[in-house]
Amino acid sequence: MNVNPGRVLVSGGASGLGAAVVRAVADAGGKPYTVDRQPVDGDGVVADVADTTAVTAAVTELAQRTGGFDAVVTAAGWDRPGRLADVPADEWDRVVRIDLLGTAAVVRAVLPHLPVTGGHVVTIASTLGLRALSDATAYCAAKFGVVGFTRALAVELAGQVDVTLLIPGGMRTAFFDGRTEQYRPGADAALNDPAYVANAVLFALSQPPGCAVRELIVCPDREPSYP
Repeated sequence: MNVNPGRVLVSGGASGLGAAVVRAVADAGGKPYTVDRQPVDGDGVVADVADTTAVTAAVTELAQRTGGFDAVVTAAGWDRPGRLADVPADEWDRVVRIDLLGTAAVVRAVLPHLPVTGGHVVTIASTLGLRALSDATAYCAAKFGVVGFTRALAVELAGQVDVTLLIPGGMRTAFFDGRTEQYRPGADAALNDPAYVANAVLFALSQPPGCAVRELIVCPDREPSYP
């Protein structure tokens, strides 16, 4: 793929898949911008995607500096596994605020700054947005929600902005750090390099006008949560 992805805003660009997307966009000749709770070297703004007001202000500020964006990738995400009765309510709610409401907040803030035609939205769900798992009620609720949100958005923006739903399986990132042993992948777990998933993002962004990649599932060939 030799298509310059242009100006791409990446939420959660400080680490994990988001950081991999930032590198991939830059390597392809594009210009990555970030919105994250943590400062990122390069061009970006600091904001918590769980705070819709802060995200809107941050994205608007960045768009004024850059002249707008060609695409947005919503890679910010968080999880707090555990049985429903055992996860504190504020932590359960925060998973949904970041993973689902934060996704919608970032997309809503970016849309006015995408081209009228030819812009691109890539949302990041999970294989647990297709398959339910015990001790993951918050994450499944959020990621199932991202699937529904993105499919509806694709219908809403058809012919204007291309919308891609990316569904990754497990990746070798810091996502699992800090968990108790029962919620961490074992030493022999099959996990993808996030760079592979970032390449799938570039594939979606590289499609010619009139062609949209609606959904992509990218996972290790021994992914236990798919199909």
